[in-house]
This record gives sequence, C-alpha cells and structure tokens, in this order.
Amino acid sequence: MLSLSEIKIGALLKIAGEPYAVIKADHHKMGRGGAVLKTKLKNLINGNILEQTFQGSDKAEEAETDTQKANYLYKTDSEASFMNNESYEQFSLPLEQIGDMLKFLKEGTDIDVLYFQGNPVALKLPIKIALKVVSAPPGVKGNSAGNVTKAVELETGTQLNVPMFINEGDIVIVNTDTGEYVSRA
Repeated sequence: MLSLSEIKIGALLKIAGEPYAVIKADHHKMGRGGAVLKTKLKNLINGNILEQTFQGSDKAEEAETDTQKANYLYKTDSEASFMNNESYEQFSLPLEQIGDMLKFLKEGTDIDVLYFQGNPVALKLPIKIALKVVSAPPGVKGNSAGNVTKAVELETGTQLNVPMFINEGDIVIVNTDTGEYVSRA
C-alpha cells in the first residue's frame, strides 16, 4: 500500500482491479486541516482519465506489474504487433492504447512492455530515439537570424520541427517524452 507521500507522478496504482498511472499529482496542505492529494490517473488498459482525491491517511494499492523487452514488428489499420525478446511470443495492442508513441516507432525498435496480470497493457519508449529524415525542404539563405526551424518528415511519417541545417538523409535524435528535436546523430 502506498501512503499519500508515496503517490507521485509515474506511480502505478490498482483501482477497481485495473492499473492506473499517475500523470498529475498536486499536494495541498491547508492550515489546520489535513493534507489533500489531488491526482489525475490514466487507465493503462483503455486510456480513460480519472481524477481522484486522497486525504489524510488514505492509502492506495500499488499495481503489481512486470516489465519485459519487446521488439516492434509492424502495424495494421487497427493494431500494432510486437514480439517478446525472451519468449519470442508475438502479441498485438490496439492503436488507441499506444497513442502518440506510435509516431516514434520504427520496425525493429526495442521497447519495454508493461504487463499487468500477464497481459501487455502499456509501452515505455526509450527517452531518446534516432530517426532518419526522409524529406526536408532546403534552408533559405539569409533566413538564419535567431532560432529558425523548418518542418521535416521522419521515416515513421511524423512531422518534426528541426534547425535549418538538417538535410534529407540525416539522422536526428528525438525526445519521445516531448516530441522535440534534441540533436543530430
């Protein structure tokens, strides 16, 4: 059981038999009153958002999860397929469950898969990932005052704003948390 002070962003809780990740946690202490923790939780199975308030000596049950390495294989119109690196077992997750992470996944990428009660429920991408630029407009000479960027297309089909010196064929490092350009590889 997790106490009020242990419930932080990224913690995994079990509520009504389902796993939730804490995506926002605001701790409030009112004068003579007890402490209050207002949280925003994301269901790892269906993606629903739940707002829950914990007070004083409330405790939350920690979700028992397991993390295993997997390899991204391919995607269809409705789901993405992966292969467990240890057992070589293939499994699929609905695209809605993966969400924005799909725009950083290229075939053969190794990722961490979060399992809850033996079933895959969520992905954890590496914080930084290298992707190839497949389409980049040329930089305009003289347009370099300040922090000027241009939109390029990556090998996953994602549009990304990068500095003017990035060209087609370059490999760029992207932060998967923010979706922003970090550096050239």
